[in-house]
Amino acid sequence: MSIKYTEDHEWIQLQGDIAVVGITHHAQDALGDVVFVDLPEVGKSFAQKEIAGVVESVKAAADVYMPVSGEVVEVNEALREDPSLANTDPLGQGWFFKVKLSAPAEVDALLDETGYTAFTAG
Repeated sequence: MSIKYTEDHEWIQLQGDIAVVGITHHAQDALGDVVFVDLPEVGKSFAQKEIAGVVESVKAAADVYMPVSGEVVEVNEALREDPSLANTDPLGQGWFFKVKLSAPAEVDALLDETGYTAFTAG
């Protein structure tokens, strides 16, 4: 499946009933150099749009929102050790966490790439 996006600048990519979540190129561009990430606790469940973490840069701090409801099953320890991965490879090695979906239909309401590009241009 392709990547979907939120209006809060997270991306999500499904791998079966697990979704990989990170911040978008647009978000990391706006933040500047990322210096710290606060990742959620494995095993914790979140509702859609609930704050699941924080990303801090030299310019600002921003909340990371849960794009879909579910339980965190893994966090990116490499990102915790090297937060700059959120800048250098936000859609790859800079992923934040993986979540087991509890409401898969929520994915349908997220933006596709065309919709997200239009949203960020506006």
